[in-house]
Amino acid sequence: MALRVSHCPRHLRRLSLRSLSLPRVAPFSSTSYPLDYANTISHLNIGSHTRVIYQGFTGKQATVNALQSIDYGTKVVGGVTPGREGEHLDLPVLASVKAAKDALNPGATAIFVAAQYAAGAIEEAVEAEIPLIVAVAEHVPVHDMLRVHSMLSTQSKCRLIGANSPGIISAIHRCRIGFQPIPCFSPGHVGIVSKSGTLSYETAASTTRAGLGQSLCIGMGGDVVAGTDFVDALRVFENDEDTQGIILIGEVGGRAEEDAAEWIREYRKRCTSPKPIAALVVGMCARPGYIMGHAGAFASPGEASADEKYYALQDAGVTMVDHPSKFGNVMKRLLHGSTGGSAPSTTASQQRRGLHTLLRQRPSPTPSVLQHRRALHISSSQAHTFLSTFLHEQHSIPYLITTPPDSEAAALLGITIDRTTRAPCLVSARLDPSSTSAPDRKLFPFCYTHGPGVAIIGAALTHAHLISHTGAAQHAAELLGFLWQAFRAAEALRLEVQVAIVDEGGANEGTGPSIGSSGSHHGHGTGHGAGHGTGHGNGHDHGSTETIVAFAPECSFDDAGTAAAAALRPQPAPDATDADADAAATAAAARDGIAFVRLLGPPSDSPTAAAAVGTIVNGAGLAMNTVDALGARGASAGIRAANFLDTGGKATAATVARCFELVLAEPRVAAVLVNIFGGLTKGDVVAEGVVMAFKDARGKGARGEVPVVVRIRGTNEEEGRKIIAESGYPLYAFDDFDAAAEKAIELAKGRLQ
Repeated sequence: MALRVSHCPRHLRRLSLRSLSLPRVAPFSSTSYPLDYANTISHLNIGSHTRVIYQGFTGKQATVNALQSIDYGTKVVGGVTPGREGEHLDLPVLASVKAAKDALNPGATAIFVAAQYAAGAIEEAVEAEIPLIVAVAEHVPVHDMLRVHSMLSTQSKCRLIGANSPGIISAIHRCRIGFQPIPCFSPGHVGIVSKSGTLSYETAASTTRAGLGQSLCIGMGGDVVAGTDFVDALRVFENDEDTQGIILIGEVGGRAEEDAAEWIREYRKRCTSPKPIAALVVGMCARPGYIMGHAGAFASPGEASADEKYYALQDAGVTMVDHPSKFGNVMKRLLHGSTGGSAPSTTASQQRRGLHTLLRQRPSPTPSVLQHRRALHISSSQAHTFLSTFLHEQHSIPYLITTPPDSEAAALLGITIDRTTRAPCLVSARLDPSSTSAPDRKLFPFCYTHGPGVAIIGAALTHAHLISHTGAAQHAAELLGFLWQAFRAAEALRLEVQVAIVDEGGANEGTGPSIGSSGSHHGHGTGHGAGHGTGHGNGHDHGSTETIVAFAPECSFDDAGTAAAAALRPQPAPDATDADADAAATAAAARDGIAFVRLLGPPSDSPTAAAAVGTIVNGAGLAMNTVDALGARGASAGIRAANFLDTGGKATAATVARCFELVLAEPRVAAVLVNIFGGLTKGDVVAEGVVMAFKDARGKGARGEVPVVVRIRGTNEEEGRKIIAESGYPLYAFDDFDAAAEKAIELAKGRLQ
């Protein structure tokens, strides 16, 4: 990203940014092609011609996956295991990706290594200029991926899918690079792109049952930063002769769905016969402030809700559905009776009406401060301590105060992540106390390797209406630079502060204690008095009496980050509040590999407060969709889901039993809906777990009377339903989701009668 200082206001050009940026590096490419990552989307057109290698080839998971892919028809030509050479599966093993590139000339690599090694493996593949790189690992540190994307953005040879993606599969050309369940897929003409693995599997199965099949299925993945997004996939599908219809599956978090809606709107304008597009957006009933399974499944301040994403796509002419099992029939209707963009189906319209009723009943609005669980969010006081300590020890910058000043906050400043540009960004907004509307937050992305230059900082301060205040703007620019250093060192997801403009003399009066308030500033001068260390004694004399004070900090961190980053930040302090009890339950479930979030219920005096449906689902996307569907269908009766729960990709019988413990611990659960699509998870294994858990609960007297509805579809579905039907317990087995959801709601309503 080239930054021109001439675009920066004159009084900011004097600012020394030595500590804000690293040495410039040459663009990463050995070719003379234009350095545009967007030009690499053609590498997504995989097929029988694609030569595939594996990184981590001799590992157990890669071995099993490679055998399946080879049997499917994928042209696997070998793999890489560092420091090892020889043969594996009768294919060559090389010690490095560069050696594999020279010897095997692969067109793609499947990276099957642990999360902490994934970024390094991706970088090695980029250095070797492998055209398509597929990274399947989850929990890859976000800052590792930001570093990877700063590398990818300076080249035009390599395309990344992932991380945390099931991969890519061409059903029509029988090439799989990833771990999609092959039985769900069949050759056909529907292109699918999805954030959720499980939802994409059920969508594929639905289009297979409808006789449509699939052309190409791309797993965008659910991480904060994705190597390939919806617009990338849509551009491929537009020009793919094998693709006649398109399906998009989104979720809460980021703005990829809005970007897709903008692209689709322009596509429908320029194309006389646009391909029909159908979509599903999940996470409409997600609990604010919690991450719903996928690392990126949360809406940051200023981002659209899942509900708003739904309308953005619908307004662009996309046909919306409320469950993946309906995609087959909907797409068949669109392909045979329309050129695309028809109105939503009756079922989807009913879902919207029900959901709106539900949302009006929600007891509290979305908080402006998101306290993410499964990422690391700390309290305001801890955030103040963290930033104070970092700024004081590193730079002795005394801008942060504990008590808000008498003057109104003038601006919001901070660092976060722009998911669309796959880069860190400054965030700024003017704070107008007389306005009732939300602040106009604007993102200013910059290169992770280089840091924010003066032009980017100047643009952010201009948007915040700070640029005309010469002295305050200088100090605000320095503060942003130091926030960037803290953001990177501690591997943060978001660091934000509110800023007020004060007179330098006034900064020492009535604003509360500042950093370095003992008077000495480690060689940067002396403050004007004990307890106040701002003044001119900090060594910054810009010829103005105006300065800034910062307060009300908010910090979120990546809990998958490095140990060095974790050592810089405090851990959340436990409190005796209901919210913290819910967070503790989430954390306890996570230790068992289960993503669990208690959902907000109606007020305690509501007549429906005593009844809700507990959910047990495999896959975060399907779990969000289940919660949404129960909310829409049960809205008229005041019935909703009690929780979000993702069992994990390969739930065992013991895992399902643990899930029941979590769900039945909630007193308002009057029925349980187990919704399993057997892509990677086998239906008979889940059924055995359900029977075992129900038997165990009855034996312990632990709410064994709660009825259980089990919907099983996919791998070994008939065996699973047979186990449920022959269990001898009051368990209800279904293959149709609508019927299962209605039964669960009916059983929950029984408690209210």
